[in-house]
Amino acid sequence: MLLLDLMSEGPAYRQLSELAELSGLSLPTVHRLLRSLVLAQLIEQQERTSRYGLGPELARLSQRYLARLPIIGALSPYLVPLRNEINATIHVGILVRGSVVYVDRVDSTTTGVFRGSHRTEPALATAAGRVLASRSSDEDWARAVSRSDSPTRPLPPEARKEWSESPFLVVDGTVSANPEIAVPVFDGSGTVCAALAASLTAPADQATITLFSKHLTETASAAGRTLGHG
Repeated sequence: MLLLDLMSEGPAYRQLSELAELSGLSLPTVHRLLRSLVLAQLIEQQERTSRYGLGPELARLSQRYLARLPIIGALSPYLVPLRNEINATIHVGILVRGSVVYVDRVDSTTTGVFRGSHRTEPALATAAGRVLASRSSDEDWARAVSRSDSPTRPLPPEARKEWSESPFLVVDGTVSANPEIAVPVFDGSGTVCAALAASLTAPADQATITLFSKHLTETASAAGRTLGHG
């Protein structure tokens, strides 16, 4: 897991010696682990440079995981109607090791040719990530803080409490290149299992934020009821 995590960040391919240095493991140990991962196609090795990068099997495993994720099925019927109601790009995010992973998306009718589907961002740089991280375990919160892109701007101590108690959160263009508003989605046990977000066009006025939060909350509640009956 350590080697896969290292290769998920930074350059697409890394040298064996670099992986050994970053992991703190010996060269023979890293080489042995990499050989096993290459055989499983979780990692691939470039023939020309002998560098290592993430392998194609991860894509298949990711699709299998998402296909059986209950929240995807619960939210799916509501995403297009929600997009049509507010004419904004809709995202579904989950928290994974301190990052927010956007696992579903419906584009607005005004979206350009570029699509950032299945993108991953440091959790605290996004509204969806803040919704999830602030309501997560202490360990997951610590991971999110460690992955923050703003180490020179420490979080105020009250940030987690304020974010976890807010019915919705907004991150504007001064914090992220992807301004958005997000609300939590609760499963049948009352645990936050995802964040439902909508992209904002900066600067967003209060009327737009109020409208978006209303429709996002209604959709999240409907999906939560579906999960509760599942």
